[in-house]
Amino acid sequence: MKQVLLVFALLFSFGKTQAQAVYFPPLTGNAWETLSPDSLSYCEDRIEALYDLLETNNTKAFLLLKDGRIVLEKYFGTFTQDSAWYWASAGKSMTAALVGIAQQEGLLNIEDKTSDYLGTGWTACPPDKEDLITVKNQLSMTSGLDDGVPESFCTLDTCLIYKADAGTRWAYHNGPYTLLDGVIESASGQNFNQFFNQRMTQKTGITGLWVKVDYNNVLFSKARSMARFGLLMLNNGTWNNTPVLTDPAYFQAMTTPSQDLNQSYGYLWWLNGQPTYKLPGLQVNIPGPLFPAAPSDVYAALGKNGQFINVSPSTGLVMVRMGDSPGTDAEVPALFNDDIWLKINELVCTPSRVFDEKNSVRALQVYPNPAHDVVQLGGLDATKPFHVEVYDALGRRVLACEDCMRLVVGRLGKGVFQVVVRQDGQTFAAKMILE
Repeated sequence: MKQVLLVFALLFSFGKTQAQAVYFPPLTGNAWETLSPDSLSYCEDRIEALYDLLETNNTKAFLLLKDGRIVLEKYFGTFTQDSAWYWASAGKSMTAALVGIAQQEGLLNIEDKTSDYLGTGWTACPPDKEDLITVKNQLSMTSGLDDGVPESFCTLDTCLIYKADAGTRWAYHNGPYTLLDGVIESASGQNFNQFFNQRMTQKTGITGLWVKVDYNNVLFSKARSMARFGLLMLNNGTWNNTPVLTDPAYFQAMTTPSQDLNQSYGYLWWLNGQPTYKLPGLQVNIPGPLFPAAPSDVYAALGKNGQFINVSPSTGLVMVRMGDSPGTDAEVPALFNDDIWLKINELVCTPSRVFDEKNSVRALQVYPNPAHDVVQLGGLDATKPFHVEVYDALGRRVLACEDCMRLVVGRLGKGVFQVVVRQDGQTFAAKMILE
């Protein structure tokens, strides 16, 4: 944790002393200004370790921007700068931006009933329960529709079944989300690709195509278009001097907790730095931030198999990853996103003068790591009581104990786990790898 704070303090001081304006690449072509890694005090000989992590986890493209300029850009295998790939659920965050644009144009209001745009009977709910569902509920994953149906991606009315009143239950449910495309189409009188092209592509150079895949509407683009979207978000919805998503109230609501049920979720964006988080398929709140190694203000577009866009306003960083599965079946591979941030932190090789040792947070140690059967915890005050919990990659709690410095973990099987310790009013977290 000390190293994490050091890194962020260094980046913050760098941004202040350099006073560098945000850069925007031209709308067309491949020109894009760069920054050298050593301008961020990155050790060149440590970059390869980051790339090794990415390559061994089936990455196809990786970009890291600082204030809009490319610091790192790497493509793996046969994938190139001109290759296209799917965004998976990272496209949800683009949809959230498009809904905000539609609202600022007066085409819709997110407080309206969804049936105002899709017509009555778009679900199998009783009419009075369907009337409770608003566009805002679709954005915040609080529709109350049952995510436990056999096909959670299904958008047919027969698949959209009442589970709870809208706004009273958070559940990561793809079916109601996907129908936001229909809401926009109904409100605008355009098909979704036309709306995307006119409001996003023409103003920002973000190219791509939304393709129907079974029930889903999936965005395909180049990696640099992902980076452009992250840069647009970094600049609060304005591209250079061109307004795109300019409603400050909507932007704020989109990138902060949208409800109290899952504090780490905005409007189709995942939020770091919150006290707890829920993951898809679970109704339990896991203590601690979603990405302990990342800046606390990061908000992220996360998609299956590790399609990532991370935006950190305080550091000016945008991180993008495209690729195949990093070896987990998790619908939202948050642990792998955190692993990437750990490697980014390790790039810094020059200590920051503004880092204050007395303000550091005690690090939780897990060793050996990787492990097989037993691990030992360190970095805790053994004179005070503490509570330990272990969560798997899907966010399920698989172990809990009181005041246990030694954990027997062999029965948990292979994989990546998160160890969470609460002591003296503080929460500490560390990754644990079992082989």
